[in-house]
Amino acid sequence: MHFDDRLATVMRLPASGDALARIQYRQLVDLLGRLPCDAQSDMLEAGLARVEELAAHIPAADRARLLRQPLQPITNSRLLAILAADEPDVATAAITGARLQQDEWLKLIPELPVRARGILRHRRDLEPKVEALLERLGIRDRGLPPASNPAPQEVEPSAPSLEDILDLADESALEAQATASPEPAAPTPGVQPAPTPSVSPITPDHAAEWARAAAAVQAERPRNSEAGIGAIVRRIEEFRRARQSHSTFEVANDDPRLPLGDLATTAPRLPVTVDFETDQEGRITWADSAYAPSLVGLSLSAHEVTERQTLPDQDMATTIRHRLPLRAAHVRIAGAPRVAGEWQVDAIASFDEQTGRFLGYLGRLRRPARPRPHEARSGGNLSEADRMRQILHELRTPANAIQVAAEIIQQQLYGPAPHEYRALAAAIAGDCAHILAGFEELDRLVKLESGAMQVETGDCDISEILNQTVARLRTWTDPRRSGFALPVDIDLNTYPIQVDRIEAERLVWRLLAALAGSTAPDEILELACSREAGDCVVMRIALPAALAARDNDDLFDTPPGERGQTLSAGMFGLGFTLRLAAAEAVAVGGALRREGNDLHLTLPGLTAAAASHSTAVNHSR
Repeated sequence: MHFDDRLATVMRLPASGDALARIQYRQLVDLLGRLPCDAQSDMLEAGLARVEELAAHIPAADRARLLRQPLQPITNSRLLAILAADEPDVATAAITGARLQQDEWLKLIPELPVRARGILRHRRDLEPKVEALLERLGIRDRGLPPASNPAPQEVEPSAPSLEDILDLADESALEAQATASPEPAAPTPGVQPAPTPSVSPITPDHAAEWARAAAAVQAERPRNSEAGIGAIVRRIEEFRRARQSHSTFEVANDDPRLPLGDLATTAPRLPVTVDFETDQEGRITWADSAYAPSLVGLSLSAHEVTERQTLPDQDMATTIRHRLPLRAAHVRIAGAPRVAGEWQVDAIASFDEQTGRFLGYLGRLRRPARPRPHEARSGGNLSEADRMRQILHELRTPANAIQVAAEIIQQQLYGPAPHEYRALAAAIAGDCAHILAGFEELDRLVKLESGAMQVETGDCDISEILNQTVARLRTWTDPRRSGFALPVDIDLNTYPIQVDRIEAERLVWRLLAALAGSTAPDEILELACSREAGDCVVMRIALPAALAARDNDDLFDTPPGERGQTLSAGMFGLGFTLRLAAAEAVAVGGALRREGNDLHLTLPGLTAAAASHSTAVNHSR
């Protein structure tokens, strides 16, 4: 046999403090709330009495918070009746979490206070009979209390009545009845009629504007009754106009009001990315829930922007037919404002894991970035550069703090930490270091393009730097059978340049690493050096096939969603890396430009006399 003595155990708990009282209150509500409505016992009566006793010592806000916690739904109508008669917050929390049967609701509702019935009317999960009972009782709940004054009598026609004046106001807003010059009603036996004033308007509590108007009239009643009546009429009209203007604003925009009552006029935020799925024909069958009604059924190939095709001989329909990936394709959608306009499409084919049957495409729509000039500028607006550097400083400060905190946990500087936490901290520290490195590159680009940074001058041999950089990249390119093909005579010829060695190594590594990361397996890029007229050294590098298909603007631009590759000098993508390399080349007196399918890096060279002097100095060192 099993005995349920949980209620007795809770009743024995001493409520000696605030914390214990709250615990006992919560446990009693949980236990009593799940008992059947027809349960009868002395312990039940004692528990209900204890709930009322504890309610007198626990603030209403705390009781409402305890009732809103995930408890067992209240199924006991006796407990619900006690809680519904409590403070408004407590009653709201209790009625919201109650789960009674239809018969129990029908029996309880007539016994509930009027305020509790109003709270219950906001629920949308009640049975039709329960809602009908609430509506039937609501006729009495929503009516005004009976007038305590006797019925009015007829007044002389020379003086207009206040009832005629109040008819000009909005009855739904004021919900008031006014009587003028009342007459005595039939006397009740044994009850003396109370003396009535000549004019006694009834002012509702919720109509603050009407209350102020009436108070002003009572305080400053003019001698001429017509002037007082006119002031009341004017105030009523002002109240009606203000209410209509407020309701118009609330219908058009339900945003929260600002402190001065104005409404925010910000433009609606448009989506930047939308994920989607297509069928075998390239027709969208699923999209993000917020935009699915506007995109489902849309054919990608039918909305392609042909003038912005990357490969003129391969349109989107051909790409879909061959099950090839969609890369930076452009479509123009006409429809709802949130999805209308031009989009960039990136998607890959999806196949069934068991049968290998083509299912469709999985991809993402992105808003194309605004075109930006890729040429490095020698000068610029210093104020814009200062603002950008300030933003970078504000971003760098929290990143540094996160990195320091992660290193403290990973190195256990303040005490032992679990290995799982140390592993997570090490990963966070690495991510922060990667982010800070990206901020450094962005800061360097801003300084170079604005002219706020000058690159150190010096001299070095570009052929030696090329040999070292290509050798370092072979650890990544050799397994893929890709890389760079250096000229045979690169070791025999020297190409001295007027660039500091550290700056030259950084520039060459940034350029070659970015291009090597874009090569396909078995793809070799030709690399050559030559000296041109004017003592300039030109390094020619063939572009990978994936980059040769881009135009000049796309090559030096960073489209949305592009990320750093496996082998890259930066975290902002290939376009940003090439733009930074172009800015560094301009800073040292050179240039980086595209000619056909090659990149030409021009650097200032040394004259023959300067080169021999530099060589002699290096040997003396």
